[in-house]
Amino acid sequence: MKVFFTLDSLANAGTEKSTLDILSHFSKDVEVKVIYFYPGSDLKADYEKAGIPLCYVDLKGKRSLLTGTRRLIKMIREEKPDLIVSSIMRANFISRFAGKITGTPVVGTFVNDSYGDIRIEEMRKKKQYAKFRFFWLLDRYTSGIPVYWISNAASIARSNAKALHVQKKNSKVIYRGRETSLFPVWKPINNNGRFKFVFVGRLLQRKGLEELLQAFKSVGEKHPNIQLDIYGEGLFRKKLESLVQTLQLSDRVTLHGKVPNGWRKLYDADCFVFPSWYEGFSGSLVEAMIAGIPIIASNIPMNLEAVSNDTAVIYPVKNTNELAASMNRMIESYPSMIEMGKRARQVACERFDINMIAHQYETFLKEVVENKVDQQALI
Repeated sequence: MKVFFTLDSLANAGTEKSTLDILSHFSKDVEVKVIYFYPGSDLKADYEKAGIPLCYVDLKGKRSLLTGTRRLIKMIREEKPDLIVSSIMRANFISRFAGKITGTPVVGTFVNDSYGDIRIEEMRKKKQYAKFRFFWLLDRYTSGIPVYWISNAASIARSNAKALHVQKKNSKVIYRGRETSLFPVWKPINNNGRFKFVFVGRLLQRKGLEELLQAFKSVGEKHPNIQLDIYGEGLFRKKLESLVQTLQLSDRVTLHGKVPNGWRKLYDADCFVFPSWYEGFSGSLVEAMIAGIPIIASNIPMNLEAVSNDTAVIYPVKNTNELAASMNRMIESYPSMIEMGKRARQVACERFDINMIAHQYETFLKEVVENKVDQQALI
């Protein structure tokens, strides 16, 4: 079986890393090729190290979707893949058009809550809302082309199915996974008497980092010996730097920027905080669970498919006061929080090991090609 996997780029982001992890654990029964269309090659060396064939199309300009479609059609006719699996917006459109023209089955992916209420509310405040609406309508218009969908969370599948008017019953939920054997068991450390909170992820408004800084400021009034380390890069960095200055937190908050294998920084901290407004199924949250560090997470549906009140401290999304209360609880009831982290690790190792996830993915793709999909296993 030969499968094309299409991506916008090889940026160092969740879907691109997840695709790398999954394909690295496929069996030799599947011949794969990753085609990426736009600049951004942070993960190129990692894909090459894993022995995954790559093709960079190098699209630019306003007609890039048409150019990309023509080039993908040519590759399809030359190499005759059995299936195309597409992820991320522009790669989705190119793959759907090319698949439709060549008669090649396309499996779409739901990797983010692109059209959820919070996302729409956020976009309405921006100048790009008209563009957002255009691509939403184009997404909806072409959503009938994929024969099936793979979603990284059930809540993501439901939200996207509603927004795009597709059948939920055609969606297969396969969570993101990690190589659990690479993660040592997290253990409490003595940070010179300081309690260290940590965030690992992209610096975007929707990650809830403004609320995190404001909550941290409040917690510091009661527990002055605390620290917050933020690892990652993104468009929101300048805003966060300004807010750190405004809140007078420069001595206790550090924006470290992007680091390789950010999950390793979990082992230098006492608690992982994940205050996102909306997500796909977060790899960062899965990594924190596998490590076993105590977790505070917002109560968005996709987070609640990973953690529960038994494995994390959960608070209402966007609620700064409740986030601060959760951080205070973490500090003041820390022995029980450590036990909660241990339970999270056990759950994650059972549910999110990459070998199991890759097997589920590969098996489903084979079922699609062989027309043997078990409809009872879909949403």
